Amino acid sequence: MTAEPLPIAVDPAVRRPLGDIAAGAERFTQARVERIIGVVVALGFAVLGVQAFLNALGSTQESPPWHLALMIGVFAPLALAILACATGIGVRVCTGLLAVVLPLAVIAWPVATAGRGADAGVDAAVNASEQPWIWYLLNVATVAAVMAFRMPLQIAWAVLVPVLYAIARLLQLDADAAATAAVILDAVFAMILAGVVIALGWMLRTVALGIDRARRDAVDSYAAAAAADAVETERIAVAALMHDSVLAALIAAERAETPREEALAAAMAREALTRLANADHDSGEGSDDPVAPAGIAAGIQAAARELGAALTVRAEVASDAGVLPGRVARALVLAATQAIANAVQHAGAAGLQVTVQARAAGIRVRIADAGGGFDPAAIPEDRLGIRGSIVARTAAVGGRARVQTTASGTVVTLEWERRA
Repeated sequence: MTAEPLPIAVDPAVRRPLGDIAAGAERFTQARVERIIGVVVALGFAVLGVQAFLNALGSTQESPPWHLALMIGVFAPLALAILACATGIGVRVCTGLLAVVLPLAVIAWPVATAGRGADAGVDAAVNASEQPWIWYLLNVATVAAVMAFRMPLQIAWAVLVPVLYAIARLLQLDADAAATAAVILDAVFAMILAGVVIALGWMLRTVALGIDRARRDAVDSYAAAAAADAVETERIAVAALMHDSVLAALIAAERAETPREEALAAAMAREALTRLANADHDSGEGSDDPVAPAGIAAGIQAAARELGAALTVRAEVASDAGVLPGRVARALVLAATQAIANAVQHAGAAGLQVTVQARAAGIRVRIADAGGGFDPAAIPEDRLGIRGSIVARTAAVGGRARVQTTASGTVVTLEWERRA
């Protein structure tokens, strides 16, 4: 008979930090990458903005009213975008505004430069040979789109802004073949550079997303492993509880024939009821409050008395022996109690001796009897006395259990060592 694992009750105070960790890890790298991109974009905007502003100050290509309006309409959103990217506050809003304003400025360029020919004192050859200051901001518009928009709009801006510039420039000029070729080359160059910027942004964001997904999967795997470990620990504890208390009491009651055996069965039944009433406490093997080695010896002796075995546990405690974690102490007491119960039930408590040896390095509990021994290979798989109540319980707290049996008796040794 095996016990099904009970549902694990997770304290909400524990669940919330794990959820916060998972949520924070989900976008950690993406946030870092976006922040780095923002700082780099702010520096790029500042350099290109200063270059365009210096050229705009002395520009004569547009009429004076349009000149002032274009400078205010372009450089004010550009300054806001630089500030937003540098601080990381309002990046999408400010860069989105800049991405919209710059194409509008390009569209207005033919109107702003209309009539600025020889009758206005401006040499048309100069207009054809000199780049307008708006040219330096073409890729500022496409980068702003990368910061503010999704991929379809980024691609649209990478094509739309250079095309608008080419149209506006050709409308400004009396375009001959050479001027037309130069304007087209400028537009193509702007498209290529915009494509490179979009590709870099996509690559960095994709890598960041992949890292965050890997981190999220790692957190999920850790949580699943922790849950599986908790389930296995609980299964071992519940299986040991079922064998130690319930099954042992039922078997003892069924086989009781003498008054002494009946008293033993009654004591085991009382222990079973107590353990079942405190199953949640037993499943965790107690608290971690420190326990002195002498307390372990006293606990084993009290448990043996409940089983009808009147013995004195010999305690050998060195002066440098320290206290033990409460869960370790409880696990050792319960495992030793099961070994004593086996000796009482199968060997009649013949020659039963229990020794507790505590040193600075750890503790050893030895339970020996002078019974007829048993064949470990002949123990059925569904019997949990040794496997669950002794070996697995001791291993669950970082210790180890050894069972040595011969025709002249059985020795169970429980050991636990401190970690360095």
